[in-house]
This record gives sequence, C-alpha cells and structure tokens, in this order.
Amino acid sequence: MRQINYDTVIKKIVNFIRRKIKESKVKGVILGISGGVDSATTACLAVKALGKEKVFGLIMPYYKNQEIKDAILVCNNLGIKYKIINIKNIVNEFEKTLDFKIDKITKGNLMVRSRMVILYGIANAKNYLVLGTSNKTEFLVGYFTKWGDGASDIAPLLSLYKTEVRKIAKILEVPEKIISKKPSAGLWKGQTDEDELGIEYDLLDKILYRLIDLKMKREDVAKDLGITLDRILYVENLVKRSKHKRKLPAFPKI
Repeated sequence: MRQINYDTVIKKIVNFIRRKIKESKVKGVILGISGGVDSATTACLAVKALGKEKVFGLIMPYYKNQEIKDAILVCNNLGIKYKIINIKNIVNEFEKTLDFKIDKITKGNLMVRSRMVILYGIANAKNYLVLGTSNKTEFLVGYFTKWGDGASDIAPLLSLYKTEVRKIAKILEVPEKIISKKPSAGLWKGQTDEDELGIEYDLLDKILYRLIDLKMKREDVAKDLGITLDRILYVENLVKRSKHKRKLPAFPKI
C-alpha cells in the first residue's frame, strides 16, 4: 500500500472538518454510529476538530444485537451525546406500503435510506451538517446505497482505503474490538461486508491501489500480488458496474 504519514493525514482531516463547519456556519455535526471502525474513526476525528459538544451520534439499529452495544461504547468513550432510534417499524411500514414481497437486498437499501432520512431530518432541524462515514474502498467498488449512506454533506474518510482507516483508528485509540471485528452494515443477520463483496478488504485495497493510484496493468497487478487474473477482473467489474453511483443523474444536454 501507499506510504503516508498518518499523523499528517489526521491533522489534515481535522482541519478539513473544522474549516467546513466554519464555512457552513452550522452548530455542529451529526453522524450515524454503527459500531464499526469507519463511523468510530469519523466520530473521533470530528471530536478532535470540534469538541465533543458539537458532535451528535445517531444509533439506528434494525436488529437488537452486539452492534448497538459497540455503538454506545464508541459514543461513551468519546463523551458525545447520542440517540437510539430503532428503524424496524419505519422500514416495515415502507415494506407494507409497497404491497409486494421484497428481497433482502432491496430491504437492506430501504434500511440504509431510512437512516439517511432520519439523519437529515435532525440535521435540518438543529442546523447540523451530516458527516459521511464511507471510505475510498467502498466508494470505488460501489459498496454503498445510492442516496443512502453515500449521501452526506462532507465525507472525511473518502480519500482513505479501508486498511488505512484501520491504521488511523489505532492511532486515535478506537477500541480494539471495534477495529478488529468483521465489518457489517447490520442489514440482515450474519451479514458481513466482505461476504457481500466477495473479497477481503486487505486484498481488495492492494488491488485497487495498484489499478487506480498506480495505474498498473491488470496482468502486472496479478503478478505483483501473486494472484490469478480472475481476481483482478472481478475487482475491475465491481468498479465498472458501480460507476453510476459516483455520478450525478444522467440528463440531456440542451
């Protein structure tokens, strides 16, 4: 992976958050706290930038599981105010309104979009900015819901690969259990990010870094990492098929 000075990166992100809040003339920031490393790291950076009084955490579970406890742990460790809103009834009402059975992917997207609606509802009412928690890895391969967790006012981690976020989390002393556990969006029981992606983050980051940052040919990436060309093609396809998520809606030129 690329060689970067993590202390410098942390300072740069903290200054970025501070500057954006000042420019926007808002009272603070709000973000979804999932109990995962991305939201924990984002919250920690926001506290460093603004102070704990100006950071509000929103915990929005669908299931009652360990993630809620981990999310509360993050908020308590940082000393930030937080609120728990269970989205089960909201999502179930959406599902009822559709009047037909939906698959788990569609329901997962409903869950994520419901969370974003709540985040922006509170942000609008309290004059906050919504902090995004997506990282560069997720953005490049489209592992986010369009107009869901991909929507935010500012995205402090969007220049960092997942493995880099973990390193910053260690420096910021995010609890080890948060850093080391399997990433999950909590969309259904037993769901993990890596199972859905079909590839582990460590390998995915190495491939993306070589393809995107170094602009290496796929054959050279495969040789450099000692893996089959199929794995490179698989990642290229993830990037290609999610291209629409990284663009504004298509419109006719007049």
